[in-house]
Amino acid sequence: MTKKNVSVDELITVIIKGIEEVKGQDIQLFDLREIENTVTDYFIICTGNSNTQVNAISSSVQKLVSKDLKDKPWHIEGEANAEWVLMDYVNVVVHIFQKSTREFYDIESLWGDAKITVITA
Repeated sequence: MTKKNVSVDELITVIIKGIEEVKGQDIQLFDLREIENTVTDYFIICTGNSNTQVNAISSSVQKLVSKDLKDKPWHIEGEANAEWVLMDYVNVVVHIFQKSTREFYDIESLWGDAKITVITA
């Protein structure tokens, strides 16, 4: 459970809805629970086409999670340059990338042992 007794499934659903509302692309859910020594249970990764869209995705997720679940991220990084924004909801960490930054860091390969679900709108 995350803060305020919000279920992880509810949190994931609302985060994905927030990403989709501002046309975030290539959304993937990484289930990390079977991997030892991970800092969280899930990653949600998506792509935005510009600094503006990356920040819009981050804002959309924050607003929806706050409105629907009365929760907020424990920590956020990267909003200043908006090439890679990380939103830490403790059990779920959201990574919002610009396309070239996502390709460069290639988190999908780093976490290849995770169960990956591709989210299609």
